[in-house]
Amino acid sequence: MTGEEPLWRVHHIGDRIDVSGTGNIGKVVNTHHAPQAQPPALQDLIRLIEVLRGQVSGDDLADIDASLETVREGEAAAPGAVRRALDTVLRIATVIGEAGVPVLTAITQFRALSA
Repeated sequence: MTGEEPLWRVHHIGDRIDVSGTGNIGKVVNTHHAPQAQPPALQDLIRLIEVLRGQVSGDDLADIDASLETVREGEAAAPGAVRRALDTVLRIATVIGEAGVPVLTAITQFRALSA
């Protein structure tokens, strides 16, 4: 059978570990993943909150800054923290009126996508 395909093939699936020497126990597996990019809906929401930020002052500005920091953390934030931050921004956007409408819409859309 010179030059022909063998009748059997070896297929390898999974890790290949070659061990030599003594005292070897286990293997090291690196499962680190790079940080994921923020979803476009979250990026848009952050941009709109930044615009809203320029239209408030005093306590509202401090509340938006704190909320914006939490929203930027995304999934890395404490459980429920993003929801509470968005509630704060929603309250401020509602009080502002017409200027807050884009933020209100973006928060509604973001929550619908996140549900």
